Amino acid sequence: MTIQAARSAPIAIDSLHAHYNAVRKHTVTLSEPLSEEDCCVQSMSDASPVKWHMAHTTWFFETFILERLEPDFQPHHPAFRMLFNSYYNGIGEKHARAQRGLLTRPSFDEILAYRHHVDARIEKMLNNDALSSELSMLAVLGLQHEQQHQELMLTDVKHLLSMNPLKPAFSDTPLLPGGQAAALTWQAFDAGIVEIGHAGGGFCFDNESPRHRQFVEAFAIASRLVTNDEFVAFVEAGGYRNPALWLSEGWDWVCANQLAQPLYWRHAADAGASGWQEFTLHGMQPLDLQRPVTHLSFFEADAYARWAGARLPTEAEWEHAAAGTDDAAAGSLHPQAPQTGSAAGLSQLFGACWQWTISSYAPYPGYAIADGALGEYNGKFMSNQYVLRGSSCVTPMGHARATYRNFFPATARWQFSGIRLARS
Repeated sequence: MTIQAARSAPIAIDSLHAHYNAVRKHTVTLSEPLSEEDCCVQSMSDASPVKWHMAHTTWFFETFILERLEPDFQPHHPAFRMLFNSYYNGIGEKHARAQRGLLTRPSFDEILAYRHHVDARIEKMLNNDALSSELSMLAVLGLQHEQQHQELMLTDVKHLLSMNPLKPAFSDTPLLPGGQAAALTWQAFDAGIVEIGHAGGGFCFDNESPRHRQFVEAFAIASRLVTNDEFVAFVEAGGYRNPALWLSEGWDWVCANQLAQPLYWRHAADAGASGWQEFTLHGMQPLDLQRPVTHLSFFEADAYARWAGARLPTEAEWEHAAAGTDDAAAGSLHPQAPQTGSAAGLSQLFGACWQWTISSYAPYPGYAIADGALGEYNGKFMSNQYVLRGSSCVTPMGHARATYRNFFPATARWQFSGIRLARS
């Protein structure tokens, strides 16, 4: 089988081994502030328990590396093949996604033992001087996959804790001041043919390729993300009550769910000057008006853009504007206000919020889904999804890049997703 879920150059064994240990350790570290009860519960069907994330990322290494490459393979536990399979129909039976929170057993300690057992077998392979290119590519894919789940662990547990009337914090460290947002300016780009997609060198997922040409009309893109202060104005101007601002399906969704503000906002008379509070991974906090607004659906981002006399960028516009910039890790559990811009005058491309685009998630010209179960990694989701670009404050360091294509349905808002405006 051709491995097309990921593409990367071969990695030196010492670097790969160190990276493997660091990523696997960090997943466990993320679970440490939580109780075993916290790790077992599922707050909604879109989210998964922390314990399930920890087991599934281990299942990935066991299924796609050990089972494939280990002589005389024996599973750690035969039932785990079904329990921790996410969506790989080519692997076989799956436990229902919406019922992952019912898996009180295996216990958290048994999941940790599963991780240790698989790690020992993977490390034995990585210590083999005759490291194959196939093993290298599969290991890198597994680590990138685990980093995706590290981000999901934080967004899923945030949603879980927000459902608790006590509004408990994931982190007991204070939420540091967010800074002062710079004035919004517009960066203009001429019409022309641009190249988008991964150019080779380093890791990429298969949905980032092949690199290809695309024509873009002249456009301008905002220098920073939309702030809480700017979105408060939309809310208080009746943005959630004005059907003229919303796509038809979005308006039906707003009405059906009786929405009137972003996911984690609450209005209270004692919440400070703005009257708004926001639930964060540091617990309930007064809404910092200078930070970027986050946890918005595509429908909310699109409605705000229309209200502001702008639109969302296409993914080609976003990538063209971001070309040559590097991933930046915010080192925070909540988005910060922009500090400095890039050489192109754009800030918050990475490390704050994922940014909705107007582009439907579809294959690039020449894209082909790989044979076998790994071909299910990205390609089969290219329907009824919108592309987000950049990265968020909880995206692991080094995981994102200008060509990275995140994707979610139009109603998804439990991720750290925000708005960068564009104009034609």
